[in-house]
Amino acid sequence: MNFISQSYGIFLLSLICIYWGISTFFPQLNQFKILLILVFSIAFYRTYQDNFLIIILLFLILLINFFLGLALANHKNEDSSHINDFWATHKPILLSIGITFNVLLLLGFKYIPFFLNSIGTLFNLPIALDGATWVGDNFIIPLGLSFFTFENLAYLIDVYRGAPPTNNFLSFAGYKFFFPKLISGPITRYHTFANQLKNQPFPAFEEWIEGLWLIACGAIKKALIADRLGVFVELSLNSVERAGSYDLWLTILAYGLQLYLDFSGYVDIARGSAKLLGLNLPENFDFPYFTTSIAQFWRHWHITLGDWLRNYLYFPLGGSRKGHFRTCLNLFLVMLIAGIWHGASWGYILWGAIHGIALVIHRLTDTISHNYEGLKKWWLSLPGIIFAWLITQLMVFTSWISFRLPNVGQAGLVYQHLFNFNGDAQFLQKVYTEALGIERNYVTLILMIIVILMSLIYLIQRRWKMHLNYPVKIVLVPLCLYLVWLFSPDGGAPYIYFDF
Repeated sequence: MNFISQSYGIFLLSLICIYWGISTFFPQLNQFKILLILVFSIAFYRTYQDNFLIIILLFLILLINFFLGLALANHKNEDSSHINDFWATHKPILLSIGITFNVLLLLGFKYIPFFLNSIGTLFNLPIALDGATWVGDNFIIPLGLSFFTFENLAYLIDVYRGAPPTNNFLSFAGYKFFFPKLISGPITRYHTFANQLKNQPFPAFEEWIEGLWLIACGAIKKALIADRLGVFVELSLNSVERAGSYDLWLTILAYGLQLYLDFSGYVDIARGSAKLLGLNLPENFDFPYFTTSIAQFWRHWHITLGDWLRNYLYFPLGGSRKGHFRTCLNLFLVMLIAGIWHGASWGYILWGAIHGIALVIHRLTDTISHNYEGLKKWWLSLPGIIFAWLITQLMVFTSWISFRLPNVGQAGLVYQHLFNFNGDAQFLQKVYTEALGIERNYVTLILMIIVILMSLIYLIQRRWKMHLNYPVKIVLVPLCLYLVWLFSPDGGAPYIYFDF
C-alpha cells in the first residue's frame, strides 16, 4: 500500500474515523484504541510483506524484548513479581544478552549472504558462495528490520539507564508496529510515544490542517519531484561506463536531491498521518544541504538516526571525553557502523568510512582553528562560510556515489570518470533524446530550478522565519494533492529507504 495512493487514503480515513469515534463516545476504551492501531498497522505491513511467518517472528522478537525490559527493571511490583534478586543484580549481563540477541538477528537476516560472499571470493571457497546463494534464495528479510532493531535496542538501553519498563505488552506492540514509522522510521523512543497515548485530546483545527499539509508536501516531494529525478538517475547509472563527466555530475546532483526528497517526503507523510491520530513523530530533516560542516550535516540529516548513534554508540564509546585520538577513533567507528547498518555491501561500508574520515578531519580542523584567531575569524567570515558549505556538500554529494552504487567496482568507475572524460555520443541520444525526450541543457535547468526553490524555502523558513498561515494551507492542500494525482508517474517508485 503506497503512501501516495487512493488505497492508503481510504485506509487512513477509515482508521481516523473509527479511532476518534471510540475516543469521543467511549473514552474509557483506551486499550481498544491501541489494539485498533496494532490491527491496522499489521494490515498495512502485510500489503508490503504478505508472509504471516514474518509477522509471527516480529512478535516473538517483540515479546523477548518486552520481558528483557521487565527483567532489566531494578524493582519489584505486582505486575513484575517474577523478577527476582538474581535478575536485579545482573543488569549488565541482561543488557548484553538483549543487545547480542537483537544484533545477531539483524546480522543473521541481512548480512550472512554478504559475509559468505566476501569469504568465498577472498579465499576462493565455492561452498561459501553456494551458501550465500542458498541463504539469499530461502531467507526473507523482514521489511523495516533495521529500524525495528534500533528501536528495540534503544528501549532496552533506556530501561537499563533508569527509564521505567512497560508492563503493557499491547502498548509496546502498538508502539513498535505503528504503521507510519514501521518501515523507514523516524526512529522513535517508546516512552515518548507511550506518554502521548495516555493523554490524547482531540486535535485542534490547526493540527488537522498541519497533518494534511505535511501529507501534501510529502506527496509533492516524492511523487512529483523525487520519482521524476529517479528516472534520470536510473538511466544514467545503468550506462555508467558511457556517461561523460558532465553527465555524471548531473547524476550525482540529481541523486542527492532524489534521496533527500524521497526520504523527507516519506517522513512528512508519516508525521502527517500520525498527527491526524493525535500523535507527534520526531522531525527527521532540517535543511541538511545548507549546513557548513559534516558534523552539522549529521545534526540535520536523518536526525533520529544521528541522535541514536550519539546516545547509544558514540557516548558509550567515550564520546569526546578521552582525548583527541580516542574522539577521532570513536567518530570513525560510529560512522563505519552507520554504513554497515545501511546495507550488506562494501559500498555502504565505504560510504560510512568516507563520512567517518570527514568527521575526523572536521574535528581536527575545528580544534586547530580554536587555537589560531586568524583561522577562527576566517571560518566566521562570508568567504569562509561559503567555502565551508561548498566542501561539505561536495563531500556529501560525491559520497552518495558509493551509497547509490554499493558495487565498489561501479562506484570506482564513476569516481574515475568525474573529470575530463568524454562520454559516448550514443549515451546522449539514448538517455536524453529517446528516454527523457529533452536535451541535456534542460535537465541542467530543471535541477537548478529545484536547487533555487529549495534555497528560497530555506531562506523564507529559517532565515526570515516566515511560514504559511492556515487559510493558505487549506487552499494549497487539495491543490497539491490534485497535482500529484494529475502528474505523478504511473505506479510510482518504491521508497529508497525501504531497502534499509
